[in-house]
Amino acid sequence: MNKQQELPWDNPRFRNWIAVVRAEKAIVRELSKALAPLDIKLVQLDVLMNLFRHPGMSQHDLARRLLVGRSNITMLLPQLERQGLLRREPDTKDKRVMRLFLTADGEDLLMKALKVYTALIDRVMAQSSPDECNMMGAVMHRIADALKEE
Repeated sequence: MNKQQELPWDNPRFRNWIAVVRAEKAIVRELSKALAPLDIKLVQLDVLMNLFRHPGMSQHDLARRLLVGRSNITMLLPQLERQGLLRREPDTKDKRVMRLFLTADGEDLLMKALKVYTALIDRVMAQSSPDECNMMGAVMHRIADALKEE
């Protein structure tokens, strides 16, 4: 087999994976620009969304859910706390555990950011039919499950 045959450029799996990666990068770029007027970054939005959906989550659980190290969360939370977007409270049963909650300002910012986010999602996903959208979601869930850390 020669070197040309060994390269992945013509492999449909490789080619389509590159298309997924490029689309994700384009979406992140557009979303970051759209969120800039609200003075919120994507990682902060992820934190706010998770705390809205799961109030009282521990720092450890938040890090696991966001697929980041606890040190990343430890550095991010004080900043969000200083901005008045979240509050940390000791767990009533285990004082070593901090529980995280959105403040009213955090919830207000989240609602504004979600309008921006959902508008972009609607614009992007309008490129697909509902069936294609569901199929894409199913495939992405299978990929995430295949790569899930135990």
